[in-house]
Amino acid sequence: MVRRFYYITFLMAAVTMAGCGGNQPKTVGPPAKPKVPELMKPFRYHKMIEVSPGQNYDVFSWGRGSQEAGAFMILHSDSAAIKYTTTTGDLEGQIIDVYNSDMDVDGNPEILIAAKSKDTINRTSIYAFEFSNDNGKANKLDFPKLNNSQRKGYRGDDNFYIRDGKLIREFPIYKGSGKDAASTGAKRQLEYGLSRNEFTVKQLSKDSVDVAPKAGTANAAPNKQDDKPTTKKSEKKSSSKSNKKKKHKRHRE
Repeated sequence: MVRRFYYITFLMAAVTMAGCGGNQPKTVGPPAKPKVPELMKPFRYHKMIEVSPGQNYDVFSWGRGSQEAGAFMILHSDSAAIKYTTTTGDLEGQIIDVYNSDMDVDGNPEILIAAKSKDTINRTSIYAFEFSNDNGKANKLDFPKLNNSQRKGYRGDDNFYIRDGKLIREFPIYKGSGKDAASTGAKRQLEYGLSRNEFTVKQLSKDSVDVAPKAGTANAAPNKQDDKPTTKKSEKKSSSKSNKKKKHKRHRE
């Protein structure tokens, strides 16, 4: 009887503990991030841009072997008109981003591909196309190179983004060349627009590639030579003339 009593008591305690544990709230961890689908080789990059309902642009990069050479491909899907076009070209470097804008506000979208090359400087190239809404054809746009003043102090590390329908380009300014090049702390900012299928460039920033003067040089003490009193030439001439007159008077006497 005693053993049966202890056995029943043990079972009741076990059931009670199990019931208490079931009422405790379960801790829920953060939701798992959806995995980015991996591209099947030879594709390396993909981004889809929806310009308007039914107007989609899928941008791919692809190639085998060297990662610094390949090709790009723009697939334009016009599902409303049931038209599908392909635009391809050679690619230097790797695509880092793709931008969409209508810089000339003509209703025809521009697709801008930014690709970074690993050369002596981290230079970024832009591959630009304007797509016609009438026939879906792509018009290649020549992106302008930096002129002498814009290129002064340039060592790559470009940052591109769209602002107010314009393409903005920013990059740090360096002084010197090669391994001795040092950042001045200033940045150059350029704004790209489009007029008659040609790019326009306007510099927005006021920068300098010169190293700022050290503190205290502007208030440096003047040279000791500046402290000496100076005698004017007119004063010297007048004093010499007065001495000559005195000599002549003494001679007459």
